[in-house]
Amino acid sequence: MTAPRDRLREEPGIATLGAHTAGQLRRLGEVAGLSGTDTETYADVLTGALGAVAARPLDLPPPTPTFLSDDHTPVEFSLSFRPGTAPALRVLVEPGCGAGSLARNGRIGLKAVRAMAERWNFATDRLDDLTDLFLPESPKGPLALWIALELRAGGVPAVKVYLNPAASGRKRAADTVRKALRRLGHRRAADILPEADGHPFLALDLGDWETPRVKVYLRHDNLSPTEAPGLSRTDGGPDPAAVAEFFRTAAGTGLPSLDRRPALTCHALTDSTADRPTGFTLHIPVRDYAAHDGEALARAQRVLLGQGMDPAPLARALAAVTDRRPEDGVGLISYVALVHQEGGPPRVTAYLSCEAYGVRPPNGSALAPLAAARG
Repeated sequence: MTAPRDRLREEPGIATLGAHTAGQLRRLGEVAGLSGTDTETYADVLTGALGAVAARPLDLPPPTPTFLSDDHTPVEFSLSFRPGTAPALRVLVEPGCGAGSLARNGRIGLKAVRAMAERWNFATDRLDDLTDLFLPESPKGPLALWIALELRAGGVPAVKVYLNPAASGRKRAADTVRKALRRLGHRRAADILPEADGHPFLALDLGDWETPRVKVYLRHDNLSPTEAPGLSRTDGGPDPAAVAEFFRTAAGTGLPSLDRRPALTCHALTDSTADRPTGFTLHIPVRDYAAHDGEALARAQRVLLGQGMDPAPLARALAAVTDRRPEDGVGLISYVALVHQEGGPPRVTAYLSCEAYGVRPPNGSALAPLAAARG
């Protein structure tokens, strides 16, 4: 269960979902070095993507039991760190939250993507080719369609969509991914990916990306730090020792395996002629392996320091999202991820919860196993 969230940082006026999340975006935009004009543009984009639920008072329960966050806020932020530069700010949103059905949720999400494509002049043909697989008439699973926006200077974001491989049933998820990859030109990629315990997402880059990716997310139950490096299928990296060290730092030194919420890996495909991933990401659900967010923050900052990145913006980001003390809850930092993309330096991504509807209490010393929130 979650405790009522602290509302000291509400924007003036009625406390609504849109005002709460747009206020967080504005403050995070300052951390990421975005201009005031850009943050106002992106705040409007976020509230527009939420649609009618943006005006929903926070005294009401969440519009839907969304899979996107632990407290069912249909918005999540993330900061992507690189050495020597300000972090990049991203926001993930479920446009169809509160739609009443998963099928309608997907239709609303697809309409939102197409509206963004018209506004920012990008093609949706790759997504259109997959709608029968991921947005069937009677979809199953925990989600339909999410939109991620990388908030760049200039007011035009890069757009990514997240789709549900289990839309036609969990047992058919692997086959759905295989069919999707073939349609997208990666005909042998599914045979190269590592074994997994689930297929939570398939993501597509749309719009202005230097190298558009198809990203396959896999779930790995009870993953250990010695097993994690062997899950990469990229050529020439990442360094196995660095992956194992990241795992131990983020999850907690001495933890033999992730026996509560599982780890995720992401395999980015960019070259259809090679059919081998060019990117590998390991996601650690730090919130389930830390006593509270103070501990999760300290671990994430150690990860950043170990990668030669400035940890100070992450602490400022937490203060931009909430006034509560990190020690008073756990889940504000939901995941910490180490990203390796061929031809570029490692990146670290920290995922931040909005906590619009509740704060998860600190973890006790003895934790019961938790369901896989993203698996």
